[in-house]
Amino acid sequence: MTLLAQLGINYPIIQAPMAGGATTPELIATVSNFGGLGSLGGGATSPAALNEQINAIRVLTDKPFMVNLMVLSEHDARTFDTSMPAWLTQYYQQQQIDAVLPDRPAHSFAQQLQVLYDNPVPVASFTFGILSAEQVQRLQQLGTRVIGTANHPLEAKAWADSGADAVCVQGMEAGGHRGGWLPQSESDPLGLLTLIGQTRACTNIPLIAAGGIMSGQDIKAVQAAGAQLAQIGTAFLTTDQSGINATYKQALLDASTGTRSTETRLTRLFSGKQARGLVNGYLRDFSQFDNANIFDKEERLPPYPQLNAMTNTMRANAGRNEDAEHLSLWAGQCVALVRQEQTIELLERLVKES
Repeated sequence: MTLLAQLGINYPIIQAPMAGGATTPELIATVSNFGGLGSLGGGATSPAALNEQINAIRVLTDKPFMVNLMVLSEHDARTFDTSMPAWLTQYYQQQQIDAVLPDRPAHSFAQQLQVLYDNPVPVASFTFGILSAEQVQRLQQLGTRVIGTANHPLEAKAWADSGADAVCVQGMEAGGHRGGWLPQSESDPLGLLTLIGQTRACTNIPLIAAGGIMSGQDIKAVQAAGAQLAQIGTAFLTTDQSGINATYKQALLDASTGTRSTETRLTRLFSGKQARGLVNGYLRDFSQFDNANIFDKEERLPPYPQLNAMTNTMRANAGRNEDAEHLSLWAGQCVALVRQEQTIELLERLVKES
């Protein structure tokens, strides 16, 4: 049975599960009702809110949809064991911003996963780590298809060995956070077609391709390379049902019209974990710290999710002040191709082109 049939969708289109409010219930339902797979980025969401959002999606669609979570140990989710970098502290002081850290840097993954046990969804995907075979099996017994995320063939093979139904291979072209966890995925980032080819050589698990996919022709290209489905993120961010704030959306559109540079960069400056976004003032001003010597305790960046929590006040303040230079403007390398359009228009165009 093809992955398309297993997931119960009509078109090889998955709307990427972008966290941080980008994936509204309306966006997800529109994609699913059309015949693709709408996805909720739930990794930054409290368990209670996650449950509410799942129920809200169900009100809008009876079609399959996906929920994505970020795999974190309980220690990582609850512990601040590094100090805020001096340069970030200085920034807050200069801007007269009171940076108050939360009690813990991230929500409990175990509690989020329990939501999926108690309120099962058609499809669940996972980034930043891997589930145990027992966790995968428990979800599958509840009727949930399980999809892992990989930036490296070894990660894809690990998900196959755990019993996952499919793996989303995410090339270095992709916007937002890289979903892998092994050191190899960060030290030698692979382009999507290379990643598909190398993964196909080591496992037969069904593949979903992500990274730089903006058109129906791109979907056909990744299918020819060995993936069954395409996961698309950046293209959906500038559609009418995207939940990103107006300043972020305008920055993406400015890149598409030439009024802003289309340069993107893999950076750890916002969260402590590699993620691709448009280059802005923050990334330029503090670039010297992005690749600081990891053996120098004075200069190395706090890890994810600690740095993510530390920069949250800056990003929230930038959002309120319409300041694109201090927002995390996550976007893929093909950001120049985004359009201001309705979600349904994008979906129809993707199908027509493919």
